[in-house]
Amino acid sequence: MAAVNEGLLDATAAQIAAAVRTGAVTAEDHLSRVLARIAQRNPAINAFIDRTGARALEEARRVDALVAAGRDPGPLAGVPYAVKNLFDVRGLTTLAGSRINRERPPAQADACLVRRLHAAGAVLVGTLNMDEYAYGFTTENTHYGPTRNPHDPQRTAGGSSGGSGAAVAAAMVPFALASDTNGSIRVPAAHCGVLGFKPTYGRLPRSGTFPFVASLDHLGPLARSVEDLATIYDVMQGFDEGDPACRNEPPEPVRPHIERGIEGLRIARAVGYFERNAEPRIVDCVRAAAQALGTSATIDLPEVECARAAAYVITAVEGAELHAANLRARAGDFEPLTRDRLLANSLLPAQWYVKAQRFRRRFHGALLSVFREVDVILAPATPWTATFLGQASVRLAGAELATRPATGLLTQPISFIGLPVVAVPIGRIEGLPVGMQVIAAPWREDICLRVARALESRGLARCLPVQMA
Repeated sequence: MAAVNEGLLDATAAQIAAAVRTGAVTAEDHLSRVLARIAQRNPAINAFIDRTGARALEEARRVDALVAAGRDPGPLAGVPYAVKNLFDVRGLTTLAGSRINRERPPAQADACLVRRLHAAGAVLVGTLNMDEYAYGFTTENTHYGPTRNPHDPQRTAGGSSGGSGAAVAAAMVPFALASDTNGSIRVPAAHCGVLGFKPTYGRLPRSGTFPFVASLDHLGPLARSVEDLATIYDVMQGFDEGDPACRNEPPEPVRPHIERGIEGLRIARAVGYFERNAEPRIVDCVRAAAQALGTSATIDLPEVECARAAAYVITAVEGAELHAANLRARAGDFEPLTRDRLLANSLLPAQWYVKAQRFRRRFHGALLSVFREVDVILAPATPWTATFLGQASVRLAGAELATRPATGLLTQPISFIGLPVVAVPIGRIEGLPVGMQVIAAPWREDICLRVARALESRGLARCLPVQMA
């Protein structure tokens, strides 16, 4: 059993759950090895903020008891996972990457999605590092230290869910939960070489999480395989009255659809804005992935530049309003970059926000028209590969761009109107992962995952291995 368990440290969630359900390993024994690996690898990466060893042991023993009694322990039986530290975890303070939140009392209950994962047999092992208040794309947190990219510790893991991406890439956990407002699942997935899933806005309830921009915030998983994304997503689906944006309709399972293939799907590669704002070698990787799917079709989406600008305005205004009281009373307790951006944002005219929301409705309608012509759009996930820690700017197409905001150039226009996206790894450039967005129409998560699974079967969309001690 020891040899089997050792091999499971790099396994997918599906493989771990199968081994636990059949009795090949116990959830408790596997947990002990996972906690040992976290203790060994996390110091070099700094993905974890809190670890929940006592709780994890209790959850693992519960799963083992169900297996021993011949009862169903759930589809994620004994699978360890962690969450971005803006999810409420009973008994822990929800930090959201900040210093100010340390003064909040511990959460009295788990976030909705954490409760649903517990019911599915998953085992929570800790909370993960992030940009302060989810406002950033690099997870260079001055309060808790930067999270380092497992593929190159001198580089960032992306953000704001960098701890989630790095923990999965370093095989400390097979999956993690994160949030995505402007790209915070897709950017870490791309930079860390793992898979990330941002469902349609309103699909998964955000109850029990610390907000950033309520009209743009999404939740979702990062994982090591398409099957895992589908399984995790399915157990988390369902209405919860704690989130007013949550869609009050029966869940639509996607797990049964991922093996259906892509025959009949109209797949196009995004050009125009998405090529101008990405390094040429990243564009080449996306083109090669499209060719692997047998498509050469392209599409130039309308007014994407305006969509990105409008998303920026909405983010700025709602983010500044959320933190207005603390900015007035405790500005010195914010990270300097976060503080300065929020203070500047508070000066934006109200009419800009109104115009941005009006354009949002128009852009949503325009993209729905596009999806009458195609089923799937492929686009780069990031303009560049992971940047160095402390790197303030990147040169792209002859212009010098600020690293933190510009890393979301290609993700912001998509989350702006809440489209479902799977971010998949499609290769490397100089040893660093490259990611691609697989985008579908609202509520068609099944199509995103079918295409991702087709890429996986062709040798792409696979979690890229990391060499670590």
